[in-house]
Amino acid sequence: MNQFKGSIAILGSGNIGISLAKGLVKASYAEPGQISLTRRNIANLSMLADRGFITSTDNASVAASADLIVLAVLPQQLNQLLDQIKPVVNAEKQVFISVASGVSCADIRSKLGEQVQVIRAMPNTAIAIGQSMTCVATDNASKENVDEVIRMFETVGSASKINEDLMTSATALCACGIAFFLRAIRAASQGGVEIGFHADEALKMAVQTAKGAADLLLQMQSHPEQEIDKVTSPKGCTIAGLNEMEHNGFSSSLIKGIKLSAVKAGALYTKE
Repeated sequence: MNQFKGSIAILGSGNIGISLAKGLVKASYAEPGQISLTRRNIANLSMLADRGFITSTDNASVAASADLIVLAVLPQQLNQLLDQIKPVVNAEKQVFISVASGVSCADIRSKLGEQVQVIRAMPNTAIAIGQSMTCVATDNASKENVDEVIRMFETVGSASKINEDLMTSATALCACGIAFFLRAIRAASQGGVEIGFHADEALKMAVQTAKGAADLLLQMQSHPEQEIDKVTSPKGCTIAGLNEMEHNGFSSSLIKGIKLSAVKAGALYTKE
């Protein structure tokens, strides 16, 4: 991979920001010294400072010298952050990457200036192990800058460009979706305990089975129903279990949960 030549600022370095920074270095996208991290409690970044990352509590000074600026605070904290960095924005040089849920590119430009190039990105917590599904969207950034941001997030998983009007939906399906699949694994492990396994055994079995199911679809490029058909025989135990789950609303409840999360994600940010 060609190493990024500029500097990167990650403003609001919580779990997502720290994981992104580590992933970029692990994938040789950037060196620690190219990446600045900010956080109100800088003591939480001490281990990263020891590894060569630049750490600070001053968002404006860090943003002033960066080429790529990742806005990684909560939606409720974004307006305050934008007010802090607005005086140092250089629209000709800088690209802003927002991972804040429910905040449009236009919302950010209304605070920083209409000429600013803004790209939204929605990773999930699997970024911590380089397995994120990150959706990327923009309404004004150049193809070159979008391609660079996609390349950046591909160092920590998979990345896809989507239309901006689908970003809230991507939040529900990919970012919230991690929790939905984790809850399904947890439920499967509890079922395993009920049928005779110790809790640690049941969890290990459920986790590996879920991983195998996902890898089957990724590597075989197949549809879930194709793989389900391979393990459902007439009058068999698999179809009996599946039908019992469906009678109790398994698919329906998952769909409803995703839809509700999308509604909530779109209402996290207030412009004022």
